[in-house]
Amino acid sequence: MKIIKKSQKPLNTLERQKKIERRAKRAYALFACLVLSMAVMIVPAFAADDPLQIVENLSEFIFSLIRAIGLILLGFGILQLGLSLKSHDPSQRANGMLTIAGGIVITFTREILTLITGG
Repeated sequence: MKIIKKSQKPLNTLERQKKIERRAKRAYALFACLVLSMAVMIVPAFAADDPLQIVENLSEFIFSLIRAIGLILLGFGILQLGLSLKSHDPSQRANGMLTIAGGIVITFTREILTLITGG
């Protein structure tokens, strides 16, 4: 005996695109939360006798946080650029490029500062 299923109305291309975008955003949000939770669970020990070493450790910690934020922005920019190429949206493409550029600058902030200061 066969069970007859109700036939669903086929999704048009706009509904499919929105569904894919929602899934991509949800997957990216899950990935970003996973990376952030892994970064938060790391517990560094800043125990040192030398005050300069303490400042250096704090500086290292702050720059690692800045780098993590830059990498998250870089990933979001790549996602935005990919979605814009799929939907042929030039304004979203420009926003994706700007987000990628900003993510790269934020990711390499420490290296840029050492190049500028010569230290």
